[in-house]
Amino acid sequence: MSTPSVKAAQNLSKSPAKKPKSKPAKSSGPSPAVMPTYARQNIVFEKGEGAWLVATSGERYLDFASGVAVNALGHAHPKLIAALNEQARNLWHCSNLYRVAGQERLAERLCEVTFADKVFFTNSGAEACEGAIKLARRYHFANGHPERWRIVTFKGAFHGRTLATIAAAGNEKYLEGFGEPAPGFDLVPFGDLEAAEKAIGPHTAAIMVEPVQGEGGVRVGSNPFLQGLRKLCDEHGLLLVLDEVQCGMGRTGKLFVYEAAGITPDVMAVAKGIGGGFPVGCFMATDEAAKGMVPGTHGSTYGGNPLAMAVGNAVLDAVLEPGFLDQVREAGLRLKQELARVKDENPDVVEEVRASGLLAGIKVKPPMGEVVGACLAEKLLTVGAGENVVRLLPPLNVTQAEISEAVQRLSLALKRVAKPAPKPA
Repeated sequence: MSTPSVKAAQNLSKSPAKKPKSKPAKSSGPSPAVMPTYARQNIVFEKGEGAWLVATSGERYLDFASGVAVNALGHAHPKLIAALNEQARNLWHCSNLYRVAGQERLAERLCEVTFADKVFFTNSGAEACEGAIKLARRYHFANGHPERWRIVTFKGAFHGRTLATIAAAGNEKYLEGFGEPAPGFDLVPFGDLEAAEKAIGPHTAAIMVEPVQGEGGVRVGSNPFLQGLRKLCDEHGLLLVLDEVQCGMGRTGKLFVYEAAGITPDVMAVAKGIGGGFPVGCFMATDEAAKGMVPGTHGSTYGGNPLAMAVGNAVLDAVLEPGFLDQVREAGLRLKQELARVKDENPDVVEEVRASGLLAGIKVKPPMGEVVGACLAEKLLTVGAGENVVRLLPPLNVTQAEISEAVQRLSLALKRVAKPAPKPA
């Protein structure tokens, strides 16, 4: 009698052989194996140093995109490399079923320099915003008001790509094709305090806002606007949730934007720069706001893993060094002044300069994509944004010489897209 293994072998021998998948022919374009959810530039980078990237062709690019405000200390920063290598030799992952020493250290340090008492670590900004939304709703549930679960949010915001965060931002482009938007969000115009107040009702739990809308076009919320939101939350018993994923961690010249506005949030989502290029995010909260987050209410397999925490602590070391944020403010002022000069020299192309520290942008008259492409042709990396804005997001440790070089390349790019003056009749 044949054993099961022999039978299986006999059956296998009788079945027709599967034809191997044909390998796609080599091409200079993107691989068809990668899901095409990005309109990627046809360029591959193989190494970087500081504010510079080197493509596989050997060409050098000045990086004023910083991985969309992620590479806070530029590329291949020696302290980040050392921290990651040291941790990699010891422990990569053990899960949140156990204490993580680096996680406790980074949480304590973040609480020391911010409003927060509690920190939950994530892998991305979207997860940080999603967690902040859950915390805000859970807070009212824990206080005996489960009916308070709606959140006032603002048009032009970008909170991530999860089903909840695209609903919170309300951008039709990101909502299309994913069914009914997740309920519970009441969108109002950015900067409109009166509209925000009118949106508050008996079911409102919180107000969620980006102090500076990066993806939305470098739209800077004024101090009176942010202070007014804090007042509304106090008057109506709401939580004020800030999304400082892009504008936080020193990018505007303050560790976080709320400091400059003179307010204290209840909850804040952070990511991007906090990991300096390694996937790290978190949401922070006061003890009062976080009291509903008890065991079992939230979790993350990878969030706060030893590798991420080693890098996060090294980034915080650098950003908190005496004088570091002063240099960011000086660099931000220099960049804004240089962009103002570019606007004056190119009135037919540049409509407006917008900036908060090293989160800067120019609102252009030609299609934004054309300007980003022209910058790429000048070996300058920039990022598009809403309202036809081109963002410039250099590393926080960018030099004055690199700012001058970037502006020179930007000027050349703008000349590429400028329409020629009409010839006299």
